[in-house]
Amino acid sequence: MTEFKNSAVKSMVVMRKAFRTIDSRVSGTFRDFDLTPAQFSVLDVLYAKGPMRIGELISSILSTSGNMTIVIKNMEKNGWIKREVSDDDGRVYIISITRKGRNIIEKALPAHIQAVEETFSILTPEEQEQLIGLLKKFKTLNE
Repeated sequence: MTEFKNSAVKSMVVMRKAFRTIDSRVSGTFRDFDLTPAQFSVLDVLYAKGPMRIGELISSILSTSGNMTIVIKNMEKNGWIKREVSDDDGRVYIISITRKGRNIIEKALPAHIQAVEETFSILTPEEQEQLIGLLKKFKTLNE
C-alpha cells in the first residue's frame, strides 16, 4: 500500500473513499423506486424548484451526467417529466415534473432523506456544520 506524504493528495483520496461509501449507502433508495441517481436528481430538483431550462437543470442536479439528454428523453417517455418549448425563446426547452413524477419523488424522497440522515449520524451536528464549512471552501476555486 502506498503511503501518502502529501496531505493534499491524501485528503483527496480520503474524501473520494468517503464519498463512495456514502454514495453506496444511500443509492439503494433510488433503486427501490427503479430510479437511477440522475433520474432521482432531476425529479428532486424539479420538485423543489419548479420548471427550468435544460441548462439550469444540469447545473442544479447533484449527480453529474454526460448523458442528460438521454436521461431526460427516457424520463419523458416514462411520463415523469415534460419538455416544452419556451414561450420566450423557441430554441429553449423548459423541463417540468408531471403528476406521475411528483408521485414518485414524494415516495422516494423520505426514504432517501432517512438514509442520508442515518449515514451522517456518525458525525455530531457540530461536525456536520464543520464539514459543510470546509467543503464550501472549494467553491472559491470556480470564482
